[in-house]
Parts: sequence; structure tokens; C-alpha cells
Amino acid sequence: MGNDIENITQLHTRTSEDAGSLKAPAKVGRQELADIIPPHDSYEGKHRFDPSATWTEAEERSIVRKIDFLLLPWLCLMMFGLQLDRGNVSNATADKLLDDLGLTTDDYNNGNTIQLLAFMSAEFPVQLLIKKYGFKWVLPTLMLGWGTVSWGQAWQHDRASFYICRALIGGFEGGFIPGVILFATYFYKSKELAMRLACFWSTLNVARVISALLAAGILQMRGIGGKPGWFWLFLLEGVLTVLIALVSYVWLPESPTSTKTPLWRKGWFNEREETILVNRILRDDPAKGLTNIHEPAKWKDIRAAWSDKSMWGLYMIGLVAYIPAAPVQGYLTLTLKRIGFSTFNSNMLTVPSAVLQIITMLALAYSSDYFNERTLHIVFGEIWIMPLLIALLTLPDGGREWGRFTLITLISGYPYFHPLVSSWISENSFDVKKRAITAATYNVIVQIGSLVGSQIYRKWDGPYYKTGNKVLVAICALSLVVMVVQRWTLVRLNKEKEKKWAALSAEEKTAYQADVASRDGEGNRRLDFRFAL
Repeated sequence: MGNDIENITQLHTRTSEDAGSLKAPAKVGRQELADIIPPHDSYEGKHRFDPSATWTEAEERSIVRKIDFLLLPWLCLMMFGLQLDRGNVSNATADKLLDDLGLTTDDYNNGNTIQLLAFMSAEFPVQLLIKKYGFKWVLPTLMLGWGTVSWGQAWQHDRASFYICRALIGGFEGGFIPGVILFATYFYKSKELAMRLACFWSTLNVARVISALLAAGILQMRGIGGKPGWFWLFLLEGVLTVLIALVSYVWLPESPTSTKTPLWRKGWFNEREETILVNRILRDDPAKGLTNIHEPAKWKDIRAAWSDKSMWGLYMIGLVAYIPAAPVQGYLTLTLKRIGFSTFNSNMLTVPSAVLQIITMLALAYSSDYFNERTLHIVFGEIWIMPLLIALLTLPDGGREWGRFTLITLISGYPYFHPLVSSWISENSFDVKKRAITAATYNVIVQIGSLVGSQIYRKWDGPYYKTGNKVLVAICALSLVVMVVQRWTLVRLNKEKEKKWAALSAEEKTAYQADVASRDGEGNRRLDFRFAL
């Protein structure tokens, strides 16, 4: 203990020049933790850990650019495949899919519900598989699975086969998104994450645009080979996803320090770059060095994630905040078709909302990173929706197609703040294994909200869904209350920690931070850790 305290004292008496070269993050407590907690022996990057390492900002920017060039686009491409196969059923409804299969809109809702239930059921098992076998193998395997099922959708012929395909696609897609997010956290610092996650979700909207364009053309193939247009849509998009999955096996690296693949025989980084990469990540978030990338999560990690009161408000946000726009987005193509637009025009008119959401989401993420603030930004996203829903309610039935189109486009293109909340969770969970469980829990709860949203528009309420829209306005108001309460909770927790921390003497603070073993399980309950707001 004496040697530990002596080393800690030396670390805390660095010259200002040295401290500057380490580029300490703004978050309170993170640099102290990085000074105190060395990575565990099992940590895959331990051989590159060097507490005395220094580097220039230009070197660090160069490494981040390399990650943005090699990893980020491919993860975005995989997310593209996710949305392509998850959303093509909406495009297919414009080509009489429901009529051809003998389905009602309630059957369509039930199919979406089945997909979400399967999606949720797979979330936790997939996270356990990822921790055991690694991102490199599990993520492409999931993609191969749902791509194959999407391909097989071309031969569905009745309600039972429709439900089975929905269930299988949901099962293979479950756990993929939190897996991608967790993988990204091994390469990016906390403050870099929100913008990159926004890129992931922007890819989903790019997929909406490209899917709409593909659908507008492919659905014109109705009658070729005696098949409907949606047959060729499912077949071609499923094959494309399978091809992306196969290449992913030889593209993705195991970890930041294990990047050699058949396509990258020399790896992505040299020894100097790996040293900078590992140490910049550990100084930003030392918890990443406390576990191996393949170390499995245990029941205590699940219990810790579920009992953490600082996360409950974020879970509640995930439950209610995305519901107000979900039915409008899910019924976009069907609504456009019902108010008089052709199959081609119905698909093409979904493009503006997707483009709008790309712009608003990236702008919101950039602003959130720039101001280092989360709550007010997600509040802005929710406030965007409410007046538009109210306007949709007041619009008279019949006619005014372009006015209705404008409103549903603006609602569907709202600043989607899911990347901000995901980044917020990553910042505030501290422990890596707990972070995986927390992210999966949050995603499950988001899907529960989606399940609720999929049942709000009912057949008897169509085609203008006035009762459903009243429900959406009420949920929107509830979401704003939850967001305010969450911020108040985190402010209160930070003040309580600050009060206890200030009451300690300098020697007590040093001893507290040196006692690594007994405080290993405290995570974000540590007195020297502050929650992001």
C-alpha cells in the first residue's frame, strides 16, 4: 500500500506540460481513475499499456481518421443491411403484399409485434455470445442469418409463413445493434461516440432512401416469372445482405490490438499506433482495461445493471420517447398509398423524411458533443414531434394530401436522439460488462416501446387514425416529464457524491483511489466519478 500511495503521489504531481500531453478529458474523475487503475492482466491490450506514453494531437487525429476509414464505414454498411431487411416489408405493402397473402392491417401489426418479441428475446443471449466468442464472429453470423431469412421471404404465401419469417428475422437481428455499439466503444473515446453512433443511425435512414429507390424500381417487376414485385424485392435485398455478411468475416478485426485478417495481413495499426490507441482509450475510460474483450458476463453484472438507479430514467426514456413517431413512420408507405398516391410515388415520397432525419440527427449529435450536453438535446427532439402531431389531429379528413404528406414527413424526419441516449448510457455505466448488459436492457425496453407503438394504429381508426394520434400526443408529453426527472436525478446524485468527496482529506482521497481491489465493483457509484448530464 505504501508503494501504491507513493506512485499515486508521483502521478498526481506531473508537470502541467506532461498533463497537457496526456490530454485529460473534461469529465470529472476520469483522469484520476486512469492514473490509479492499471488494466487487468487479462486485458487484450495490456502489452501496449504505458502510463508514461505521450503523443501529439496530430498523431491521435491520424489514428481516429484511420478508424473512421476502416471500421466505421463497414459497421455502417452492416447497419445498412439491418435496415434493408427490417424495413423492406413496409415497401412491399405498396405492392399489394397484404392482399396477396390474405392479410389485414391487424395481421400486419401482429407480424411486427412477433418480430419485436423475437428481437427482444434474442438481446441478452446475443450479448452473452458476443462476450464469449467475440464481435468478429457473432455479428457477421447474425447478419448471415437474417439475410438468408429475408431471401426466403420471397416464398411466403400465407399468414403463417408471414409470421414465421417475421419471427426469424427478429431473432437474428436481436442484439446486433448493442453489439455494434459496444464494439465501437473499444476504438472511440466517450466524447467521440455520439457522433459516430449518429452515423450508424444515419445509415438506417440512408437504407430507407436506397430501399425506397430500389423498391420503386424492383416492384415494377410484378408479373416477371409469374411472381409479384415483392418477391423480387425480398430476393434481391436478401442476397445483398448475405454477401455483406460473408465479407464481414474477413474484414472485421478481433480487437484494437488484433487487426490482422486475410484482407489485412499486416493489420490496421503499427506498434506505435496501438500504444496510442490503447492508452488514449484507457485514460478516457479505465474501466475498459478491467476485463478481457471475451470475458463472459455473469449474473452479478446483470444484477448491477438492473439495480443501478442512475439508469432507470434512461430505461424509461427508451420505453416511451420513440413511440410518438413510430406509428407514423411504420405506416408511411401505407398511408401515402391510401390517401391516393400510386405505388411508385408512395415509395419515392418516403425519401424526403429519411433525408431530413439524417440531417437533423447528425446536427443534434454534433451539437450534443460540442456542448457536452445530453438532456436538453433529447428534449428538443421530442418537442419537435408534439406540435406536428397536434397539427395532424386538427387537419380535416379527406383531401389536403400534400398538407398531410408534409406533416407526416416532418414527424418521420424528427431529430432521432437514440444515438445520444446510447452514448449517454455508455458514459454513465463505467464498467464494460455492465455496459453490455445495460445497453442490451435499454434496447429491449426500446423494443417494448416499439411493440406498444405498433399496436396504436388500428384498422377501425383508419385511414386518419385520430384516436391513435391523440394517444401519441399524450405519450409525447409523458416523455418530456421523464427526461426532466432523469436530469434532476443525475444532478442530485452528482451533488451527493461531490459533498462526500469534498469532506475527505487529501490523504483520504489518495487512499480511496489506491484501494483498487475493494472498490472494483463500485463502478459508477465511486465518489470520484461524475455522471454526464
